[in-house]
Amino acid sequence: MKYHIVILGCQMNYADAERVQAVMAKLGYTFTQREEEADVIGIIACSVRQKAIDKVYSKIAKWNKWKNKKNLITFVSGCVLPDDRMKFLKLFDLVFDMKELASFPAMLSQYGVTTPVSNSSIVNSEEMSEVARPATVAEKLALAGAKPLSKVAAAPETWDVTPIYNSEFEAFIPIQNGCNKFCTFCAVPYTRGREVSRPSEDIIEEVAALIERGYKSITLLGQNVNSYGLDKKVAELSFAALLDKLGEIADSSGHEVWIYFTSPHPKDMTRDVIEAIARRRSLAKQIHLPVQSGDDKVLIRMNRKHSMARYREVVGWIRDLLPGASLFTDIIVGFTGETDEQFENTRAAIREFEYNMAYIAMYSPRPGAASFAWQDDIPHAVKKERYAVLTGDLEKVALAYTRKMKGETVRMLVRAKDRKDGYLTGHTEGKIIVRFLSEDESLIGQFVDVKIESVRPFSAEGAVVKEVVEA
Repeated sequence: MKYHIVILGCQMNYADAERVQAVMAKLGYTFTQREEEADVIGIIACSVRQKAIDKVYSKIAKWNKWKNKKNLITFVSGCVLPDDRMKFLKLFDLVFDMKELASFPAMLSQYGVTTPVSNSSIVNSEEMSEVARPATVAEKLALAGAKPLSKVAAAPETWDVTPIYNSEFEAFIPIQNGCNKFCTFCAVPYTRGREVSRPSEDIIEEVAALIERGYKSITLLGQNVNSYGLDKKVAELSFAALLDKLGEIADSSGHEVWIYFTSPHPKDMTRDVIEAIARRRSLAKQIHLPVQSGDDKVLIRMNRKHSMARYREVVGWIRDLLPGASLFTDIIVGFTGETDEQFENTRAAIREFEYNMAYIAMYSPRPGAASFAWQDDIPHAVKKERYAVLTGDLEKVALAYTRKMKGETVRMLVRAKDRKDGYLTGHTEGKIIVRFLSEDESLIGQFVDVKIESVRPFSAEGAVVKEVVEA
């Protein structure tokens, strides 16, 4: 029997999907790239963007039509707002929170699904009596005529399930779930809840094992990684101490690896984090620091809890201690009430901080977020114009950085075949995209040295001058 998963949203959802795949594999299912071949098919959804939710409705409409011709079970999980969850109850067979992933086999069994290993202890009746069940799933079971489970237990965190990594050389490791910041434009606190930190010993164990297996790129994930450990009732490592420990393990391993993290918050970023990155060779010299707006009044309306002065202080630490580091950010244009003058302040921030990349989004209200109740008073045409202007500003400052790469030899991690025939592509330690002429797919997942011959704002092209492949 086969299953298929559609993943929408951020890297956290991709990490969650890897854990869903581990549960499905334990049940005896085989993954298929083709939706039409699947017996069980689901979506790891994202309520943060309306566009992503629109894709969910498009997919489930198609899949429900398939049920007229074949037996098919559908499910949805991930970052889902309560309003979206209630709508999904009418469309999907199973709706569950990622914290209840360990209960997924029992959910399938309650629906009469015979899995390839359905007689195993994974879904036996004794274990099912102890399985946690959320209200939404209980409603679905009631609609299906199923009897409720006899007991309710506390659901484990998603990371208690060991994932099946979808790559042999790069991995995404959750260190924290949820967010306490409540930015007015953001739905994450309502989809993932309050901050919960994963035990540091578990993180260290997983990362150390990946390094020993020869993984080249490891990214630590959290909605606000800087506040890692602050929710613990007992002492836990700070984020800076966790980074330093992981860097120490990687540096002494004899393996070359780049360790990244996303996303930090300017309010909570401390200088000792930047000091740890400067001290440890394996901690990648690339910082993603969301600014969202370059205007203090807009930041207040966004409830970002940081000022431009604070942001400027953090960037100062980066430029001082990591002079060669690349700097990425997130920006929203057209937020409620944004004036022309306030937009110009964001343009000024692009020029001042000389970002290598900015993920720019046009503001769209999301149910559940505080700003949903406010008038979306910036016309779409104005948002599009501001998006285009800001993109142009970004291209200029980014090109100034990549031009300095021309003629230099850079280290890069080869990640895949390029869209251009005959080329391979990857990125530098600073996550600048680089491609080079080669059809040797054995280089994918390896570090190579490339001499840069031409550049664009966000990418470069060159030729391999030295190949270094670990035994």
